Amino acid sequence: MALSTGLEIRNVRKSFGGQEVLKGVNLALQPGRVHALLGPNGAGKSTLLSCLSGAIMPDDGEIVIAGNSYRGFTPASAFDAGTAIIYQHFQLIDQLSIADNIFLGRELRYPWGAIRFKEQNVRAREMLESFGVALDPHRLIEDLSVGEQQIVEIARAIIKEPSVLILDEPTAALSESEVTLLLDLIRRLAEDHGLTIIYVTHLLREVLEVADAVTVIRDGHVLWTRDIDELSLSDLVQAIAPDRTAREKAERREPARDIIVFEDFRSSFTGPVDLAVRDGEILGIFGLLGSGRTDLLEGLAGVRRNSGRVSLDGRLMRLNSPAAAQKSGIAFVASDRKEQSLFNELAAQENLLVPHYPALSSPLRSKSREAAIFERTANIIGLLPPDPDKDAGTLSGGNAQKLVVGRWLTGLDDTCILVLDEPTQGVDVGARHDLYALFRKYASASRHAVIFSSSDPEEVITLADRIVVLVAGEVAGVVDADIGEEALLTLAHS
Repeated sequence: MALSTGLEIRNVRKSFGGQEVLKGVNLALQPGRVHALLGPNGAGKSTLLSCLSGAIMPDDGEIVIAGNSYRGFTPASAFDAGTAIIYQHFQLIDQLSIADNIFLGRELRYPWGAIRFKEQNVRAREMLESFGVALDPHRLIEDLSVGEQQIVEIARAIIKEPSVLILDEPTAALSESEVTLLLDLIRRLAEDHGLTIIYVTHLLREVLEVADAVTVIRDGHVLWTRDIDELSLSDLVQAIAPDRTAREKAERREPARDIIVFEDFRSSFTGPVDLAVRDGEILGIFGLLGSGRTDLLEGLAGVRRNSGRVSLDGRLMRLNSPAAAQKSGIAFVASDRKEQSLFNELAAQENLLVPHYPALSSPLRSKSREAAIFERTANIIGLLPPDPDKDAGTLSGGNAQKLVVGRWLTGLDDTCILVLDEPTQGVDVGARHDLYALFRKYASASRHAVIFSSSDPEEVITLADRIVVLVAGEVAGVVDADIGEEALLTLAHS
């Protein structure tokens, strides 16, 4: 396999809707080295990866791979140029074998067109053995563990002989032993194959273990690039979460009595949790990928199996289904708006009122009443445009999220605990602060509280009164929000 000649990024820029996300990124990466790419949420990491993989086209700049200069890529031309990217969500076909997935799109064929299956199986086995993995190439993908699927993804990329390999959060769903195996494989791919490897992760201890160099991106610029020998964990934490003095802390009433109490509460992966949330409080759940944030909230919302006791005003809550949790007083907004919350083909008014149609239909529906409720709620949430007939799928990320949250601000239900998973994911800065105001408004009502999770330490500290920090499904600490981002991240890496 030919050695790569590295990757150079020259003055790459990209804007969306007039907002510049990449502001002239310059970066030179050497072959045979693992290069970690770090930065806070919104720094531009994902946009830069999208430019390199051909998912989006940069507005300006130049990308140089193996000595060849490009102004931008399509996915196909990025592949032809020698770039392979492995996303957090695998691109494998479950019903095909390991060998069939590795050679998919690059099948070995006889002159008359038939696939040389036996040779593909032999070569797949040889490649996996070179990785130090004993996997039968005949096994189906659906029968593999997540870690084994990750190895197949890498083999599928390497069979195409790339010069640049990009790994996006590769260990997010892996066990500790699988992480160890993967990091060892990544080191050997860089050293033995001469690949330029870009490694993107939130897990800073992995960076210290696997990377040769680190680049930190902040606000669309490269802040610095340093060799790993010059860096400590505290250096990395400070780079992605510098101390900030300006905080958006709105005045709110002092939380008083306990409203919801957790006793030995466990979801499928997370727990135990013993905690009391106070009336009027906004409680943040923070942790790295794989810490159990979503698992905990989905357990509370009745989406996942749970155990222990949760009581509201001293009354035991039934959380054995989403309907039971909602009836007990919990309103849940999932992280994946498009897949889990929004009905893209329905109008804005229908989306807003969808949880409430049984109540609105008793005894008879009133279209004028429904229109009035929509108009009032659209004004409360600042929906733009406040058009009841607009398809929800055409709304911006911020307005779509306002619509989903607004379901629980209509006054049509008795829910009093608003549970939010990554509530500003895919939302621009302006709409993000509008949403913060809505969450505070909800919490300020009598006998109300908000529980939310976020992977953004700045957001957690800005919005929360107290923060539960999760590490590998366990509570590492419950801290006040004035802890600061650096200390919060250090605790999350403990």
